[in-house]
Amino acid sequence: MDLLVLIVHVLAAAAIIGLVLVQHGKGADVGAAFGTGSAGSVFGSAGSANFLSRLTAGLAVLFFCTSIGLSFLSNKKSIGKGVMSSPPAATQPAGKADVPAAPAVKGDVKVDAPAAPGVPAAPAGAGPAGEGKK
Repeated sequence: MDLLVLIVHVLAAAAIIGLVLVQHGKGADVGAAFGTGSAGSVFGSAGSANFLSRLTAGLAVLFFCTSIGLSFLSNKKSIGKGVMSSPPAATQPAGKADVPAAPAVKGDVKVDAPAAPGVPAAPAGAGPAGEGKK
């Protein structure tokens, strides 16, 4: 069903493009009055306007109907697709976060604490904002 509607949709679009390219504009009639010969066409000088414009209008209605049909058909298929359709991940109960526990302290020495990286000491007498030895 979807494929059939899609094929009709593409054929209607191609037919509309072809019909619009075949038709001549309203300004071409003025040129025919001065003898340029552009009014002669397959359907006669005036008969093509009504036939081609009505056929274009009918194909435009068909194109819009197939567009609406394709949108309804794709709406039915979209259930369960996408990133947000999956259920959320299981959450942990309150109080059991993934944050590591603080290391235990015995007196003044931390038991499980890893060694801190070495930080260079400031020169003696250096204070904030460039105050130092004079």
